[in-house]
Amino acid sequence: MSDPRYTPLRERHEALGASFTDFGGWQMPVRYTSDLAEHHAVRQAAGIFDISHMAEFMITGDFAGAFLDYSLAGRLSAMSVGKAKYSLMLAGDGGIIDDVIVYRLAEDRFLVIANAGNRGFVDGAFASRIRSFPSRIERERPALAAGEERTFEGFLGDRGVDVEDVSDEYALLAVQGPTSESILSTTAGITDLGIPWSEQKYYAWADASFLGGPLLLARTGYTGEDGFELLVRVADAPALWDALVEAGQAHGLVPAGLAARDTLRLEAGMPLYGHELSRETKPSQAGLGRVVVADKESFIGKGAVDAASDAPVLVGLVAEGKRAGRAGYPVVDQDGAVLGEITSGALSPTLGHPIAMAYVEPSSAAEGTAVFLDVRGTRIPATVTALPFYRRTK
Repeated sequence: MSDPRYTPLRERHEALGASFTDFGGWQMPVRYTSDLAEHHAVRQAAGIFDISHMAEFMITGDFAGAFLDYSLAGRLSAMSVGKAKYSLMLAGDGGIIDDVIVYRLAEDRFLVIANAGNRGFVDGAFASRIRSFPSRIERERPALAAGEERTFEGFLGDRGVDVEDVSDEYALLAVQGPTSESILSTTAGITDLGIPWSEQKYYAWADASFLGGPLLLARTGYTGEDGFELLVRVADAPALWDALVEAGQAHGLVPAGLAARDTLRLEAGMPLYGHELSRETKPSQAGLGRVVVADKESFIGKGAVDAASDAPVLVGLVAEGKRAGRAGYPVVDQDGAVLGEITSGALSPTLGHPIAMAYVEPSSAAEGTAVFLDVRGTRIPATVTALPFYRRTK
């Protein structure tokens, strides 16, 4: 068993009295004070999260966009510089290897952020896909005039793309909540902002500097609230954390751990790999068919992304009372017959009643269908509902 890994902010978390848990091989803060207090702070003001365990890959080269079109489910080559897009890395049989966020940094440069626990799988998949990606000579030969002779010296076998795992070079922080822009805009040390705060859009990013070093500010997040994710050099991460906490004192910012992050993303209907997504899950089952651009000429998983018509599908469930169904609990009908299984569940701090995501038989997946959650032998009435459970109003 390998030793647990810690982020560059370990000392900050310990000083704040954080409780730690293993997450993808990393020791991560699960809470600092109270799960509920941290959750409510993000919904009402802001929370700061250490998400430096996430994996980062830099994709560069003339054919970087085409390579990502081939490697992922979306059409990343059509994305404008300055934008971000959610996508999926699929296996040849259409199963989900990981869900990722892709940022286009330049015409020939992309950043892919993957889940910590899937870093090795994503790295291996990219390496394999480079080997099967058409070489530069194969791509450029059709453009030659008839009868033209060119040797393409040095290009034979060159794919025109390079993939580098840069995870150990960067730390990633997130500031999420209604006051996040106010916090970021008053944080000492952030300079050279490429785009004014008021013009930064959702699923876009901006260049900046922190203490003279590079800083990428992305208006993305995993909580259902407005917010930013900040990519910074490992050496600068502690100072950036301190500066954000200092600026956040006037705006209700609190440190928040994985427990709050999980209930926030559940309320927002956002899937978590290992719960709603897995190597055995097809995009159509998880409600992510829209992410797949099926008319692309070629991509890994093409022709295998659709699940069988009787395969379980992901639904939202709202239950009565205060007892929540948890991951692995059965979903049953009135006679006790098993219809499916909960993948994530909690008593919603924002809504005040139990919510869950579950895979159920298609015949029981229609909105409004009455089912039961088997909570340790007790049947709790529940209703199939549309996702997300919570949506911010501004």
